[in-house]
Amino acid sequence: MTWRRLGREQSLQALYSIAIGRREPAAAIDEVVGARAGSAQRTFVRELVLGTLAYASQADAIVAPLLEGWSLERLPTIDRLVLQMATYELRERPQTPAAVAINEAVELAKRFSTEDSGRFVNGVLSAVADVQG
Repeated sequence: MTWRRLGREQSLQALYSIAIGRREPAAAIDEVVGARAGSAQRTFVRELVLGTLAYASQADAIVAPLLEGWSLERLPTIDRLVLQMATYELRERPQTPAAVAINEAVELAKRFSTEDSGRFVNGVLSAVADVQG
């Protein structure tokens, strides 16, 4: 597993801890990254978590109209967090290719959420990328 893939997984874990456990972002990041992580990975996770948190309402506004037959409130928590994180990457981190952001999000959804989440996340994020440009 590459350090960026691991960093995205750790970012999702931190976001989940913040959303469900009401943890402070810094504490959640420190807990999931651990002491052995390199500085590049730690920086990546911190930027991804804090950026996703800051961009969450914009991500929700982008994603909500694309949820055919669903509302944000009805989504599994992991799916919502994956969509927020990937939408942040697609819109605010141009150094990440769209295909990479989408693929990584799909893999996270398949690993940590429901059986259908990978296809669902792929469809929504493909639409986000299409709207983007």
